[in-house]
Amino acid sequence: MSIFKPFITSDVIVSPFKVNKSFTFTGNELTGSNVQIDRFLGKNITASLWISGSDNTGYITSQSSQLVYRSIKELYYSNYISGSNGSPAATASFNNDGTITGDAYTPNYYNYLSNTLTASRYFPTGSDEVITVISIPSNLFGEYLKPGTISITSASLNLYDDGLGNLISSSKKVGDVIYEHGIITITNSGTTPYSSTLPNNFYSGSLTCSFESTVTIHETQYKCTIRENEFNFSNNPSLTSGSAVISNGSGSSFPQPGSGKLNDNVTGSYFSPYITTVGLYNNNKELLAVAKLAQPLPVSSVTDTSILINFDF
Repeated sequence: MSIFKPFITSDVIVSPFKVNKSFTFTGNELTGSNVQIDRFLGKNITASLWISGSDNTGYITSQSSQLVYRSIKELYYSNYISGSNGSPAATASFNNDGTITGDAYTPNYYNYLSNTLTASRYFPTGSDEVITVISIPSNLFGEYLKPGTISITSASLNLYDDGLGNLISSSKKVGDVIYEHGIITITNSGTTPYSSTLPNNFYSGSLTCSFESTVTIHETQYKCTIRENEFNFSNNPSLTSGSAVISNGSGSSFPQPGSGKLNDNVTGSYFSPYITTVGLYNNNKELLAVAKLAQPLPVSSVTDTSILINFDF
């Protein structure tokens, strides 16, 4: 029968740890209703997008590719576009005497770097140059994409990340990975001068995309401590003989614990019950979880007995 004992704060420990899950999608699977990996083409359109006779906003379809280009540029490359080679933009210098020198009009943006190493992010800035963006939804990548697990394969090329946020093809950097956003950008063919072949290839061609997601799971450990003077007897009715039998009112009957005489084998001073099951209850004494021991555990009469129960949320 059940014996209740409340936990104290020190009996409960919650520990977070990271878990990963692998995904691989091919061809039409990328756009399936339960996947929805999107691909976008960004283009640096320098000509006016206004078309005579359009509505008041001047909206046309080509604005979509320009907005993708500008959004990616602002979020992830704004510090790396001072030159066509993607070198870091110059920023103002704060001197010890309180003065500020340098390019005061060039702010230092937060571009979601994956580490503290010196970053090198190339972004094409020429007229009509294009980029490709692969967006993985958060329900697939969890908290972030696991570095070093990304692979994107077309009919003839394979791209992978080096674990430091760089997208690599044949040992040459061709783009970047923003792990915490599930964003993969393809900005360069890995050759000089710039070529749009690679971005276009991964925008329109059939792909196989593999990666691992990362999620934090919280493991809760409950320490069930039995003191040497606790739980030293059992309410199991099999310990008694000649127990009274009572009815439950529906035609069934069962022995009433403690109503008979104790068996001789449990009256000795060295008798100790065994623990086989631990139940976790809420404040209303409603059973929430059950832990089964691998083998019965005797309760010690000379020292404390502790049982650790772990389960994950």
